[in-house]
Amino acid sequence: MKSRHSAKRRAETSPDYFSADVAKARRFYLNLNPPEDVGLTVVSGGLEHTTPLYAIHRATFPYYAIEYVVRGSGEVQFKGHHYLLQHGRLFSYGPGIPLHISGSGDDPLVKYFVDFTGAGAVELLRSCHLLPGHVSQVFPANALETIFDEIIESGCKLRRWNSALCAKLLECLALKISGSRVLLESEKSHAFNNYQRCRDHIARHYLRLRTLREISAECNVTGAHICRLFQRYDRQSPYQLLLRLKMNAAAERLEQAGVLVKQVTQEMGFADPFHFSRLFKSVLGLSPAALRRLR
Repeated sequence: MKSRHSAKRRAETSPDYFSADVAKARRFYLNLNPPEDVGLTVVSGGLEHTTPLYAIHRATFPYYAIEYVVRGSGEVQFKGHHYLLQHGRLFSYGPGIPLHISGSGDDPLVKYFVDFTGAGAVELLRSCHLLPGHVSQVFPANALETIFDEIIESGCKLRRWNSALCAKLLECLALKISGSRVLLESEKSHAFNNYQRCRDHIARHYLRLRTLREISAECNVTGAHICRLFQRYDRQSPYQLLLRLKMNAAAERLEQAGVLVKQVTQEMGFADPFHFSRLFKSVLGLSPAALRRLR
């Protein structure tokens, strides 16, 4: 899609679609008038700390955009529907989509954004269930901060390859959204709270925990119920999460000089080094010995 904005603006001039109701920002912009036959390209992005008076009212927008709230509260409106903005909430918009955003005077919004265009833009948004005019939620709420920081860092570098790198990072962002999104209002539900409580318990005690039975007993839920919770809100079973946490920790230990496989086996709560090695390879794709040769 061809933009009305000129790509020949001087580097110190910001695009006119940036809001003035921003107290602090780190932004970048690349080619604001990319070729019409481009597949997918990022045109701008950044992190904005809004003022208490922040409000945006647009009938349309020249690019596709994803915005991601990391602090504060507010509201976004699409086609007469109002959605709460809070930590972990993200939304998209684009050409032909009326947009209304307002922040809370008591708790101003802090949000990332990335604007992009090209023949593959809509398909990218469809792949992460975030077509223009839609709102979603990610769990944990900070799941996307690192990759947005990478996009900003790459966009701010004045190098020949930064545009291509930003486009690849945008594709990674879509994958990250797909793997982190939850039902929009699920974070307020009893079931989701139970899932989050169980997941946090596994993350805190994975070195000590050994079986699904132990997990369910300590979380005070049945094994069948906790598996249903993970099937609904996650992409792995509770035991698969437990194993991945153990094996990631084991890999870090095995990188240390003088640490034996037998020692790590015991630290991760396994009795048999051969069984541990099989599980290690099934999770990480390499045996402990192969990992050490690789390092």
